[in-house]
Amino acid sequence: MDRNEIYRRLNEVFRDVFDDEDITVDEHTTAADIDGWDSLEHINLIAAVEQEFGVKFAMGQIVTMKNVGEMAEIIAAKGSIPVS
Repeated sequence: MDRNEIYRRLNEVFRDVFDDEDITVDEHTTAADIDGWDSLEHINLIAAVEQEFGVKFAMGQIVTMKNVGEMAEIIAAKGSIPVS
């Protein structure tokens, strides 16, 4: 799985969690960029991403993620998926 596939799948998860088919995420996307991305939805989002990719984020990773790019890097590292 390459970087484009990770972001394609992340877009699907984000669209489902936030119920918005117009969402498109990239490496710079943050919670401030998406309406409704608050602490409760962050928990739902993390659970959905973990399920989609078959990974489990450590609590330290969850609280330090600053953008979707960092999320993609963690997914790639956990799944031995090259990001670039």
